[in-house]
Amino acid sequence: MLFKRTLSEEQLESEKLKDYQRVVMVQMLIVVLGMVLAGLYDPGSDTPGGLFVNLLFSGFGVLYAFLLWDMMRNFTQNLPLISIVFFVLIGIVITGLIVENPFIQFVPGDLRRPFLMGIHGALFPIEVLVISFTIVDVFGGKYMSTERLWGAACVFLMIGISFGSLYDLINIIQPGSLGEELELGLPSYTECIYYSFNVLGGLDTAYPNPTKLVRNLGVIESVWGNLFTVLIIGKLLTLPSKENKS
Repeated sequence: MLFKRTLSEEQLESEKLKDYQRVVMVQMLIVVLGMVLAGLYDPGSDTPGGLFVNLLFSGFGVLYAFLLWDMMRNFTQNLPLISIVFFVLIGIVITGLIVENPFIQFVPGDLRRPFLMGIHGALFPIEVLVISFTIVDVFGGKYMSTERLWGAACVFLMIGISFGSLYDLINIIQPGSLGEELELGLPSYTECIYYSFNVLGGLDTAYPNPTKLVRNLGVIESVWGNLFTVLIIGKLLTLPSKENKS
C-alpha cells in the first residue's frame, strides 16, 4: 500500500539502510553540486548555466521530498500523519515547480514572496519531524550497525539543510536578514544553505552582520550540531556489534 509499510524486523532494517543511503546521497548532491554549480552560474539568471542549476535543484528538491516521506514510513504506522505529510509535500512540490519554474514565469517578482514563505513554512516542520524520528531510531538501537552510521550521517546533513530552509524563510519575511539583500528564490536558498553549513562546520561565513535572530539561530545550530556529533560518537562506540551480541 502507498501509505502503509508492513515488513518483518529484518526487512525493515534493510529498508532503513537503503533509505538512509539514498537520502544521504541526495543530500550530498544538493550540498556539493549545488554549491559548486551555484558558485559558477547565477541560479537566478536566464543564461543556460543558470537555467541548468535551477532545473537541477528543482529535480533534487522533488526527489528529496519523496525520500523524506518514504523514509518516514519506516518509523511510524500512523496513517493520518503519513497521509498529511504526503499531501503537504505534494503541495510543496507543485507550488515550488510553479513559482520557481526556470522556463516560464507564472508568478512574477515579489509576488512570489507569500508562496515561498508557505513552502519553507511547511517544509521546515516536516524536516524537524523526520529528524526527530531518525534520532530516536539511531539512539534507540541496541547494537552497532551500518544502518545507524548512515542514519547519523543523514541527521547531520538534514540539520544543515533544514536550518538553511529556516534561514531562507526568515530572509523572505525580513529581507536582508543575512546582512545583505538576496534575490528571492533559488539564489537566496543556495546562499542560506551555504550559510547554514558554514555555521554547522564552524567556519567563517561571508555574512558577518546577520540580524540578531539569524545570529542566535546560528549559535543554536552550531551547538546542536556539535552536541549531536559528540552524543552519536559516544553512543555508537559503546554499542556491541551484532556479531558479538551473543
